[in-house]
Amino acid sequence: MAKIIAVANQKGGVGKTTTSVNLAACLAAKKKKVLLVDCDPQGNASSGYGIDKSALEQTIYHVLIDNAGIREVIQPTEFKVDVLPANIELAGAEVELVAAISRETRLKKALDTVRDDYDYIIIDCPPSLGLLTLNSLAAADSVLMPIQCEFYALEGVAQLMKTIELVRNNLNADLAVEGVVMTMYDSRTKLAEQVVAEVRSSFDTAVYKTMIPRTVRLSEAPSFGQPILYYDKKSKGAEVYMKLAKEVISRG
Repeated sequence: MAKIIAVANQKGGVGKTTTSVNLAACLAAKKKKVLLVDCDPQGNASSGYGIDKSALEQTIYHVLIDNAGIREVIQPTEFKVDVLPANIELAGAEVELVAAISRETRLKKALDTVRDDYDYIIIDCPPSLGLLTLNSLAAADSVLMPIQCEFYALEGVAQLMKTIELVRNNLNADLAVEGVVMTMYDSRTKLAEQVVAEVRSSFDTAVYKTMIPRTVRLSEAPSFGQPILYYDKKSKGAEVYMKLAKEVISRG
């Protein structure tokens, strides 16, 4: 049965999609069966795997709103990772789900039908705390929080922790904090060290030892529709995401 990890932080630009895309690829390289769920209307996780969003006949939107069969919507990729894709249609789901029955648990019900097919299911959440994120947290076993090494790093994390607590109380009592991964790390700056120290004081052992640096190659890879492991497997970005995958596996 798959472990389901939601990659979430309602603050934008913290590396959620970069982490989702590259962690999934590195887990697959470790011989794990992986499904990447794109739950962001921007669909960047889908395009990060070379999927043409405009050509999709069915997406996660149809799974959530029309009860489409999830197996028919999942796209296999050349990178040994299956993807449940998204495009801009998903933006309408936030509104349409408001009046829907079991609106917070639709993704959970869909993923339960394929859970035995995978070792890991990684959900790339949108940068908000709306119904799409609630669906992701209700479906997940744990939450991985990317936090960037910048001045406002902890801004919004307190709100996310409150949301996690609400989900535990009402939808998913077993939801755990998988861990915190520091992104956009620059060892040359004192600020980065200060932010890491502050995050470690707040989350202690939940903070992964692996920190994701700012690199040009990581920024380039999505425009070529490839995870960093395939775009440049010798790059620093590929190296650190492989280390992160090892940590995720070792935490069970």
